[in-house]
Formats: sequence, C-alpha cells, structure tokens
Amino acid sequence: MRQVFRKIPVYTGDVSGVCSALFELGGMVVMHDPSGCNSTYNTHDEIRWYDHDSLIFISGLNEMEAIMGSDEDLIRDITESARIYSPGFIAIANSPIPYITGMDFDAISRLVEEETGIPTFYITTNGMHDYTRGAGLAFRQLAENFVTEPALTDKTALTDRSLRCNILGMTPLDFAAATSVESLRSKVEAAGFEIVSCWAMGDDLEGIRKSAMADVNLVVSSSGLAAARYMFRKFGIPFTAGFPAEGTEEVYFEAVTRAVQTGENQFPFRDRREPVNDTLPVCFIGEPVIMTSLAAQAEERIGAPTYVFGATEEADVFLGPKDAALCGEEELEEALGKLGRTKVVADPYYKDVLPAGCELISLPHLAFSGRILLNEIPDLFRLIIHRLVKLHKRLGHALALPSLAAVLRPLKNSGQVPGTQHLLRSCTRPFGCLCSLTRLRAIGYLLTFTSSDGILTSASFNKAAERKCESGRI
Repeated sequence: MRQVFRKIPVYTGDVSGVCSALFELGGMVVMHDPSGCNSTYNTHDEIRWYDHDSLIFISGLNEMEAIMGSDEDLIRDITESARIYSPGFIAIANSPIPYITGMDFDAISRLVEEETGIPTFYITTNGMHDYTRGAGLAFRQLAENFVTEPALTDKTALTDRSLRCNILGMTPLDFAAATSVESLRSKVEAAGFEIVSCWAMGDDLEGIRKSAMADVNLVVSSSGLAAARYMFRKFGIPFTAGFPAEGTEEVYFEAVTRAVQTGENQFPFRDRREPVNDTLPVCFIGEPVIMTSLAAQAEERIGAPTYVFGATEEADVFLGPKDAALCGEEELEEALGKLGRTKVVADPYYKDVLPAGCELISLPHLAFSGRILLNEIPDLFRLIIHRLVKLHKRLGHALALPSLAAVLRPLKNSGQVPGTQHLLRSCTRPFGCLCSLTRLRAIGYLLTFTSSDGILTSASFNKAAERKCESGRI
C-alpha cells in the first residue's frame, strides 16, 4: 500500500509544528484535543521546557463534548486563561476529532478576540499532516497578523547600510543542537548582513513585527516557506532557500545578494552540479532544505554524485531534477533500489527500509526519531558532512560490529581502558558501527587506524574521559 508506514516512524504532526513555531513568542497556544497531541508534543517533540516556559494548553476534549459540541466551554476556558496570563496573542489549533465534527474555529477565534481584546487566530491543522505544514501555517499567521509595512523612516537606501534579512523556519524540530541559532547568526553577520528577526528561536514578537524592514528572507527549512511567500507578495521581499553549510558560504551568500539585486527568489542548492568523479553516490533523506544544503556541501568537498529524497510535505519546491519527493516506505524502497549501491545520510530509524547495498550514515532528526538520539544530533551549521561520509567509508567495511567488540572486549578485561563495558553495550545497538563510534568520540576516545586496512590498532582514553569514568558519569 502506498503512503503507509509499517517499518519506520512518521514525522511529527502538524499540531506539534504549530506549538514549536510559536513556543518562544509570548503567545498562548490552545490545542482542542482530548490530550494525545499535547502529550506527544510535550513528551517527544519539545526540548526547550528545561530552560524556557511557554503557554501551551490542551482543552481536554471528552467524548460527550465531541458528540454534543463544546463551543461555549472552549471559549470560556480560553478567555479565563487569557485574563490570567495576558498573552501577546492566542492561537487555536485543530485536531482530528473536532476536524471531523466540523467545529467552526474561525467563529470561535472571533468571539475570543472580542471577549479578550487579544489578537486571536485559528491555525488550520488536523493532525493528518507533518510538522513542516503546521509550523508553516503558524508562521504564515504571524506574518498576516503582526508584520506591517515599515515606516518611511525605516526605509534607508541600500547604499547607506548593510543588507537586512529575516531567518525563517528555525525550530528545534529541525535544528535541535543548542548551538544552532548562534552558529547561524554568526555566519550571517560575518557575511555582512544585519538580522532583523529569527522565526522563531532566540527572538520575540516585537522582533517578528519588524520583519518587513528586511531586504531578503533566509528560508532555512521548509516550514518558513509559507511566510516567505506571503512577505514576497505583500512587501516584495524575495527569499533564498537553503542555509550556509560549512564550505558553501560563498555560494549561498552570493545567492542571497542576488535575490536582493534582482528581486527574484533563489534556490542555490536545488540544481547542484554534476559530479567530477565516479565516487560512490550519496543519498540524503529527510527535510528537503536541510538535505539539499548538505548535499551541496558533499558535492563541493568530495565530488560525489548526490541525490535528495524529500520526505516532508511540499518538498518538490526545493528539489532539483535528480531529486525526488517520496511518500511512503514503498516509494522510498523502490527509489533506493534503482540507485543501487549507495551511501545514505538519514536518521538511523530509516535503516529498516534500506535495501541491500545501502550503507547508512547516521544523522538523527528530532522530528523523526524524537529524543531517543537527542545527544547525537549535531549542529548542522557546523557539520562537515564529507568528513562523516569519509569516516564511514573508512570504517564501514573493515570495522564491522563483531570486530569492534572484539577489540574492545580484551581492553575491558585487561583494565587498560576504563568504561569499555559501556562501549561494548553500545556496539550492539541496532544503528550500526557509526553510532557506537560517535559515542566513542563523544566521551573522549582517540581511535587510531592503520592506513592500509582500517583495522583498529590502538585506543587510548584522554584525561577528561578518564575523569568521567572515575566519577561514574558514563
């Protein structure tokens, strides 16, 4: 059956995308649902609760309310909560049950706004789409409700100032590493651009309001596309899709500048150049803006042919002629089968649909595998993907799981390397050799390989890792 997932998980839903997009902006998000969407979002999809509060509410819809209707109760609960917390806005998100029963959320939003005096809008989710659609709808509503034409005093000639930009599509569902925002900001500012707003990590509603002052929008994930299109039509602000991965900054910022100069939207990594050698192809599976950016980096650095399989909604916009937007396990298996022997950069949970001859290169994605591999998610703006590919090329065949365990087990028994038992357990994890090697590096192991056959010849433990072992922290 097409569009059916039996072996791998699906991407997180549209309601979680809404909550993630609006989390830091000082508003109140209400999910009208029994509680499933709420528990999924809070338990698996949101990692900012540790250091940031947000007004995320669930209505607690029950069976009788679903059958008989609960408009008055929902309006009363929202208005009472709004009076207590005084949010900057109220966003109401739909879910499967009220979507099926046909609840009039537009009318409810108008009544809540009349009652509270707080801007209130309905986001047309239904729990049947992925997070990129939900976050995109939320960003679009922000643009429609809060971004206004800048005053004439804010319109300085380009010759008198730096180019201004907005960053669209920043959520931890795609960029979960704690350093992501700072890494991107530093690259953009180093290129000479002034950042007006960041949608929506590390910024607030006041920053969002000023977005029309920008000369260009940087769409760093597909969730920023809807807002970018709106601002292009409303304010004439062009956008550039992609992000400056390591080694592609020059190409990327040339495209950003070209967007300002021509007024045309740019997709610098959609039509990637043909490979210059016969290196084994690399296939990237996941969110299309991120994966095309990393694919461009891989082609630039190692000259390998790359293919991107967009796995989220509206992927077609960002993909080139040799890429494909795939929906469902069968389409993915068929497409990979046609490529033949290839390296696949994807979340480790894609392993069950990879045909024979495909080598998995682990790149965990919060919106796909949740918090399970959170500590292994890299800063994508600092990731050097070709090193990851080359490392896997070196280790993938010569250092299979049994041989890695065979090397570590004597070290553990002899007591030469403390903490080896932990590593032996990680060797048996289902995501393969690379995952355990990532863990080796993360706690400080220094691995030395012979240049001839790639077999592990020595392993040493640095001082920091030794201290961790002695304190029992690993």
